[in-house]
Amino acid sequence: MATEKSMTVKILRETHKVSDEVKDNLKQFNKDKKSILEALKEGEQTIAQLSKATGMDRAKTLYITMSLAKFGFVAVGKVDDMDEYFTYKLKTK
Repeated sequence: MATEKSMTVKILRETHKVSDEVKDNLKQFNKDKKSILEALKEGEQTIAQLSKATGMDRAKTLYITMSLAKFGFVAVGKVDDMDEYFTYKLKTK
């Protein structure tokens, strides 16, 4: 028997459709997230290095990396030798 909560969710899904643009943006974000996480498996990298490794522009790479840091996937590493750029690494559990 369906509960009241599951019926509410069903009604909301039917009445509040997600646009194709939002779905496409989420798919692209997930692809970009995966490519950054894959690149970080090689070791600590700066935004410039991640950008080169993933083929994304630096602004997009920075945005996604900061999102990953905010939600606990990525941690800030050390500062490079010239004290200009931070490195980023996969967060260990």
